[in-house]
Amino acid sequence: MLGLAVTLGVKAQENHVDPFKKGSVMVFWGWNNSVYSKSDIHFKGDGYDFQLNNVVAHDRQTKFDWGVYFKPNSITIPQVNYRITYFLKDNLGITLGMDHMKYVMDQNQSVDFKGYINNPEYAELVHNGKVDLSDAKLLTFEHTDGLNYINIGAQKYHNVLNKKNIDLFLSYGAGIGALLPKSNVKLMGNERSDRFHLAGFGADIRGAISLVAIRHVVVQVEGKLGYINMPDIKTTLNNKPDKASQDFVYGEVDFGIGYTFNTKKYN
Repeated sequence: MLGLAVTLGVKAQENHVDPFKKGSVMVFWGWNNSVYSKSDIHFKGDGYDFQLNNVVAHDRQTKFDWGVYFKPNSITIPQVNYRITYFLKDNLGITLGMDHMKYVMDQNQSVDFKGYINNPEYAELVHNGKVDLSDAKLLTFEHTDGLNYINIGAQKYHNVLNKKNIDLFLSYGAGIGALLPKSNVKLMGNERSDRFHLAGFGADIRGAISLVAIRHVVVQVEGKLGYINMPDIKTTLNNKPDKASQDFVYGEVDFGIGYTFNTKKYN
């Protein structure tokens, strides 16, 4: 009887191995919304050195359309997240991913100006230490293809519900990474610059709710609070030392679907 009980106990244990056990791999694809703090943006180049203070910006969410969001040739147009996670230990994952956010400076705003512009055509746009950006003559400024945060992170998962076909996990973690934006900038009549460039770094803390169902399918909602610092944003198409710099805090919520491999929970 004792041997039978032990055998049944071992089998029960085998049937309740966590989906995120050691050696498992999870792939994930999702979509995000982001908010950004105000930012001081510093521009420097030949004949100018100035800063715009407390610049307001928002993300740019693509209107939902099945053809845009799910066709292979257009799925990266919306604000998306993708990543792969390897579990070093039970419920402890190391994640490599990219957050494809979008950052768009609000055009209809007037901001504080500090510094100088030698070109009188653009210097005269400054009045009493302020400049109105609404006519787009001085500047248009976006990271729309996008504000790409390539990051590595660690995340700890805790099982809070364990049923035959459903598991619910809460998780928390942190990440660091590099910013590779494709910045769309037109500054003082220069030809529009729109190219990828390694511009800086970022860091974040993160938390998520993950529902594991139908053996290996993961539905996840995650929140992030992060910091981005980009000291080297390209603002012109030529090889001159023209550049901008900025740093800001952001909040992000992403939702998506993943799939786990090497899970032995369901026998």
